[in-house]
Amino acid sequence: MSGGSVSTTYLELSQDDGAAHKFYEVTVDGLVVTVRYGRIGASGQTQITTFPSADKARAAAAKKVGEKVRKGYAPAVPGQRAPRAVTRRQVASAPSTARAVAPVLWRFGTGSAAFGIHVDDEHCWVGNQAGDVYTLGHDGRVLARFNLPDGVKCLVADDFWIYAGCDDGKVYDLSSKLPFAAYDIAADVDIFWLDIHEGVLDVSDRDGKLTVIDHEDEHQWSRRSQGDHAWMVRADDRAVYHGHQRGVTAYAPDGGGELWHTPTRGGVLFGWQEDDTVYAGTAHRVVQRLSKASGAIEATYACDSAVYSCATSPGGRFVFAGDAASSVYCFDQDGTRLWKLGTGGGSALSMQYRDERLYLVTTDGSLVCVDASEAAVSAAQQGTVPVARDVKLAEALPTYAPATTASAVTAVAQAPTGAIVVQCVQDSGRLRVHVVSEGYDSSWNVQFPRAIREPGARYVVDALHPAAGGFYRVRGDIRRLL
Repeated sequence: MSGGSVSTTYLELSQDDGAAHKFYEVTVDGLVVTVRYGRIGASGQTQITTFPSADKARAAAAKKVGEKVRKGYAPAVPGQRAPRAVTRRQVASAPSTARAVAPVLWRFGTGSAAFGIHVDDEHCWVGNQAGDVYTLGHDGRVLARFNLPDGVKCLVADDFWIYAGCDDGKVYDLSSKLPFAAYDIAADVDIFWLDIHEGVLDVSDRDGKLTVIDHEDEHQWSRRSQGDHAWMVRADDRAVYHGHQRGVTAYAPDGGGELWHTPTRGGVLFGWQEDDTVYAGTAHRVVQRLSKASGAIEATYACDSAVYSCATSPGGRFVFAGDAASSVYCFDQDGTRLWKLGTGGGSALSMQYRDERLYLVTTDGSLVCVDASEAAVSAAQQGTVPVARDVKLAEALPTYAPATTASAVTAVAQAPTGAIVVQCVQDSGRLRVHVVSEGYDSSWNVQFPRAIREPGARYVVDALHPAAGGFYRVRGDIRRLL
């Protein structure tokens, strides 16, 4: 620590295998202890605590430093170690050449460029490069905000669970009011896109590599595809589908090898999947539908500019695409273009269809809800569109930040009725989480945030769901049991 009334200790943990690449800084100024932490090269997050005396402040700071040193952190000089590689997607967005504008029902500006979108039965989710994730109702009302430490690359869903992949190399579970880091991706992986299936994380990156991580945040396998800039990864029980500059490659889920490879017309910029097919939007102005079984190209959907995003209605009955010229398209299943309309505000970087509505995230950072019903589109083609409603943030919006320590989790004296108790235990040199409550397999691990695990600590959760790999996933809030 430095001399004088203000003292600072700066530590870093950067492992050779890339599993960790982060810093931890503790500053003591009289009664105040400031802790700053995050990935190396980023500003990180800050926690400030005031103590009743300077002695207690120094003792608390020394304890925090000691804990990190025991975990492998070492003194370092800020700025000497290179930060994690992060690629911000550089995109161009030209004005639309469509003669009519899409029937936009409402539009919400997130305040920063945005790529992440997910729409389910209850909510619309949008994440931006400022690290903000907003949840909205289908009517456009903003319901809540999550503050994540770094830019959001994408949002994905895995059954009940919603995840945000961020530039800090972490994947955050947003399924409850207390978000937490569920996965920590190696520092040498420059994340482009991700998918999660049955708790297994699949990551595609700048170098064209596919990295697979299991529910315990442990590396399983990786493959380097034939092309780089891999903007597509989708997964199911049969395969992991990896889209890159040279096409789409399917790999066995267990890493057993390549199942097929299909060159596409142009590098893949976005991917979508249905039960039996995958869709690749490419730089050469097309969306191509591929058979999951063989990789054969079954249909091609021609646009007028590079395709930044695509989606389908259930079963692939209609295929939608967003291009680099601020237009959105709809095709019949066989490739017949049904309509092309302007978005009215930038190019769609990601999209999802639900219940005759098409939700877009555009280059200006807006979440846009388009009425994609036949009647609305027909009226738009004739020049009649609704007045788009600009959604405003509520003055008292609930805001949630990730839990990074056990003390950040709400503590309860006893387990509420119906809650399930889990406990942190040492298992083969690792701190795992097992179920204590009756009716569950106590030998199975529980997918649980590493940041809040403490030896012997007990927690209560609302529900546990078994996953195919033989582990439990938490559903609902987590509380610490005193």
